[in-house]
Amino acid sequence: MGFLAPIDSVFLLGESREHPMHVGGMHLYVPPEGAGPDYAREMYESFIAQHEMHPLYRNRPVNPVGTLGNIRMVQDQDVDLEYHVRLSALPRPGRVRELLALVSRIHGTLLDRHRPLWEMHVIEGLEDNRLAIYHKIHHSLLDGITALKMLERTLSTDPDARDCPAPWSPHEKRPRTNSRSGPNPLALLRSGADLIGDVAGLAPTAVRLANQALRGSDVLGPMQAPRSMFNVPIGGARRFAAQTWPMDRLSSVAKATGTKLNDVVLAMCAGALREYLLEQSALPDDPLITAVPVSLRAPGDQGGGNAVSIILCNLATDQADPVRRLETIAHSMRQSKEFMRSVTPLQAMAIGAVNMSSIALNQIPGYARFAQPSFNILISNVPGPTEDLFYNGARLDGLYPLSIVLDGFALNITLTSRAGYLDFGLTGDRHSVPHLQRLLTHLEDSLTDLEKATA
Repeated sequence: MGFLAPIDSVFLLGESREHPMHVGGMHLYVPPEGAGPDYAREMYESFIAQHEMHPLYRNRPVNPVGTLGNIRMVQDQDVDLEYHVRLSALPRPGRVRELLALVSRIHGTLLDRHRPLWEMHVIEGLEDNRLAIYHKIHHSLLDGITALKMLERTLSTDPDARDCPAPWSPHEKRPRTNSRSGPNPLALLRSGADLIGDVAGLAPTAVRLANQALRGSDVLGPMQAPRSMFNVPIGGARRFAAQTWPMDRLSSVAKATGTKLNDVVLAMCAGALREYLLEQSALPDDPLITAVPVSLRAPGDQGGGNAVSIILCNLATDQADPVRRLETIAHSMRQSKEFMRSVTPLQAMAIGAVNMSSIALNQIPGYARFAQPSFNILISNVPGPTEDLFYNGARLDGLYPLSIVLDGFALNITLTSRAGYLDFGLTGDRHSVPHLQRLLTHLEDSLTDLEKATA
């Protein structure tokens, strides 16, 4: 057993019925040729037969009802796979709409802290014969990049392979887990000087960030976002919407404008949010600000826990012209990235904590209703597999992420790249973000506008 890192412990400390703190993924698979009508049950039974388990999937809070359970994990030696892995069927006609409704309900329920903090649902009954798997795991155990790395290790590039492991099976290259017997004194001695230097730099860095914001710098600091319909208290129910776009379409816009692919992603989202808010008669006069997670992992880092910071970006939703909007976004991202490159990783994490500080403050009753938000929405682009992958012959046909929404931040847009495609997952509070699926139409319209303007 071992203590969690502070950033990981926050996800347990901040959890409540209104704020489940797990992340998830909805994966679509095309069954292999010759698969029969019982293919989903066969896959489910193959999962629950695999009892060998990665330590990460054994982690549970050491004392679920006490304070210690928020900061310390223990390894559960007897994991009940028939509880964690479930087989479900969609009501007829089994459209994607019914799948999204089911996944929305499951995503809104808390994980049982008396058990390891994960669940997996095998879902059959889609009218096009595809199979869905929804997998959720507590954010205190890993970040999105680690989750994708672990998923990719279970899949194969060979459509004929039939020996793929379950997601919880041990792997040769194991991610770091949060369960450890204690600190390594030699490692602490080796890193002590660097750590002291980094900590000493935190206050000057925070002052530098504030000074730049006060001088009108393009680097955004906290509490500069306008109030919007997304910055309100939320309930525990969720809506989820998902759709795929070919990466080539966004890459063509990026090439034509000399911007980055992620700049085009943000511009696509900005245009969609602008139209959605206009539709709701709720577009602020000032531009929306998005929080964008950036990984702090070194090359070769296999993951485990959370190693991310947050930068803020001007979405230019006050501008009607799609190209000017993209240019403003690209400039804002350049400025923020250059600033983050000028500081150490620890200082970068501290800046991210400052940018995210309003999340903690929003848990104070009434705060989210009146306070100035640090940002309006979180948009995250997680790199995924670059080639087609298969699970025992079933081809991966969709990799849609589901994330966390909180008081003051009722909408989250997360996307994953997959073999030439971008899979968007939109997670929203069911009450505060009505007609969430309309954002999918607006995303398509926003991308089309960019394509026309840059053709």
